[in-house]
Amino acid sequence: MSNWKNKGFWDKMRFEYKLLFLNENTLEEVFSFHISRLQGCLALFFFAVALIAITAFVIVKTPIRNYLPGYLPADIRQEIIENALKCDSMQITLQIQAQYINNVKAALNGTLEVDQVLEVNNPAEYQTELKLSNSKETETFIRNYEEEERFNLNSGTAPKPDNPVFYRPTKGIVSSLFNPQAKHYGIDIATVENEPVTAVRNGTVVFAGLDHETGYVLQIQHPNGFFSVYKHCARLLKSQGETTETGEIIAFVGNTGLYSTGNHLHFELWNNGRAIDPCELVNFECR
Repeated sequence: MSNWKNKGFWDKMRFEYKLLFLNENTLEEVFSFHISRLQGCLALFFFAVALIAITAFVIVKTPIRNYLPGYLPADIRQEIIENALKCDSMQITLQIQAQYINNVKAALNGTLEVDQVLEVNNPAEYQTELKLSNSKETETFIRNYEEEERFNLNSGTAPKPDNPVFYRPTKGIVSSLFNPQAKHYGIDIATVENEPVTAVRNGTVVFAGLDHETGYVLQIQHPNGFFSVYKHCARLLKSQGETTETGEIIAFVGNTGLYSTGNHLHFELWNNGRAIDPCELVNFECR
């Protein structure tokens, strides 16, 4: 015992112990080996290193690393964010389109009053890009244009009590006539880009938004069951729920939408759910 106490640290670390495994019934030696404290520490050290190496390999080489904080690649993180934004945008778009369809149905059936617009959580919050930030030059242009055109109410013939006069929606030449048999329920007015689009009569904007096929679109409910549609606009100055005055500038002519082949305004006029030829109520220049 005294010799063990007198031994140094390294002597104790290198001192080997014999581990025996005995058969408890016969006390016969089954297995034995010699090990020192130093060898035990080294074995634990290499086991820890091997465990760390295996864990690192799993993290680096397998998708499990995506579940660990800080290991998600930047491109995957960006893709996740974009997908989340797309899902949120699609949900909002579906809500707006569903309300748009309800508004159109109500307007065409004559059940939507001029001052009654069914809104979806204030669509202006989701379509702020449709609004044109009016500069002083734009406001001056709009005032001058409206002053110049304010006496331009014309229908080509004397109006009847049940056949009101409508303001011309824009300057230009009618390049495509009203043809309901070909499902062309309006007319196309060819003109220059950014030509002002004006409200044909006072009313309330039922829809103002971007459609994949027809570009920027405005739809206005007017008194006496009339309903006007303005498609392929470049920019919109009105949003859903706002009121319009006869001859007021509401948009600018453009070339937006899949079905547009040039700068023009597609204009439709409906009455109590029936499409009517705009040329019957407005004096246009026809090609």
